[in-house]
Amino acid sequence: MRKLAALLLILTCTLCTNSWAQDTLPKFTVVTKGNKKAIISWVNNYPVVTQISIQRSLDSLRGFVTIMSMADPTAPQNGFVDSKAPDMKQFYRIFVVKNNGQFLFTQSKRPYWDTAKVEVVKQQPENGRRVIIQDGVSEKQAEEIKEKLQSNNTPATPTPVVKPPEPEKFYFVKKLDTLVATINAKELKKFRDSVVIKTKDTLAFVGLDTIVLKPFVPKEVYKPSKFVYTEKDGNIAINLPFTGMHHYSIKFFDMQGIPQFDIDEVKESPLLIDKVNFLKSGWYKFELYEDGKLKEKHRLFIPKD
Repeated sequence: MRKLAALLLILTCTLCTNSWAQDTLPKFTVVTKGNKKAIISWVNNYPVVTQISIQRSLDSLRGFVTIMSMADPTAPQNGFVDSKAPDMKQFYRIFVVKNNGQFLFTQSKRPYWDTAKVEVVKQQPENGRRVIIQDGVSEKQAEEIKEKLQSNNTPATPTPVVKPPEPEKFYFVKKLDTLVATINAKELKKFRDSVVIKTKDTLAFVGLDTIVLKPFVPKEVYKPSKFVYTEKDGNIAINLPFTGMHHYSIKFFDMQGIPQFDIDEVKESPLLIDKVNFLKSGWYKFELYEDGKLKEKHRLFIPKD
């Protein structure tokens, strides 16, 4: 019995309730006390910030919506109690805008219960052996671990450390110098295919996380008027139907809209106008009127001699 008693485990358990120590941005803390309220808090060491917003989503990667923008984003220590969350399975992240226009999203995380650290010490004649159960274990779970160790008399095993997910990657889409969209890395292919298939716009990467959207500008195709047009010799032909039944007049302008000359009435058709009536070569605009009503607005080109 004495030998058995000497082999019994001597367990010393110390429960130290975690305080809500605030992490420094871009790290932050989100906990719950089991009252269906998530408590988000942080320490702000950025010299100047213009906006700090809290976002919530059921998914850790997408679907985030802003639930609160802090009235004073420059406060060194700040926090927010989300009492309207549907459950404690929500993910939270913080959106920070700096004074130079740069911004960042923190890593998303769920609330964890006000946790305890359980330190289990097994003393043996040869040496001492210590096993630390990681933060994030509730008091109930810690008690279950202690009872199992006591009943089975087996060495304690550390709680495996779960590697946090990689930070979410975003791409910023700009048109000229204006930010028009922010897309998730998983949605980049869908966005690119949509632009390529549905538009004639082009995308260009100008950095590791910046895309410039270049709108398609169609090339203007000139189609001469069938009533007033330039002949091969550079003179202007006027070809109007039923000149005896209608009153036609034409006004010519330069491309800045300055009047050049008018034809008050076209009495016969076809009619040729010598190009010397135009002071120089180039483009000119004209307005054709039929019985006092505008029939056509167009342009024509006067070539050089």
